[in-house]
Amino acid sequence: MSAAEIAPLLDAITFDANGLVPVIAQAHGSGEILMMAWMNRDAVAETLTTGRVCYWSRSRQSLWRKGETSGQVQQLIELRLDCDGDCLLAVVVQEGVACHTGRRSCFFNKANPETGAWDVTSQPLISPQDLYKHGMSH
Repeated sequence: MSAAEIAPLLDAITFDANGLVPVIAQAHGSGEILMMAWMNRDAVAETLTTGRVCYWSRSRQSLWRKGETSGQVQQLIELRLDCDGDCLLAVVVQEGVACHTGRRSCFFNKANPETGAWDVTSQPLISPQDLYKHGMSH
């Protein structure tokens, strides 16, 4: 997509006071929720232009191209905007794991009201040390 084609799409998004919009990444096919992150206008534009998902790292204050350190790339299938225009859903093909803990999904803690604890529902598929050879990137 060209910048001219993307402009009206970007204009429809309601970014917060920090210029960010929350994004849920969902696995294409299975519908599994993989992670939640943030995008700014540039990250949305890059994602739409390249087809490779790019987020905004609040901790590093820079664009975060998913998989640039870990190799766990997300390829965009479609980007959806919610009814209020203030949240995105990225339907993606996830290469490897999505979570920086080495799990397929970041949502591996399940509330257990009976014990008052969070039960871990999945174990890492790869160690974070092996996942991030050059330091953490999330």
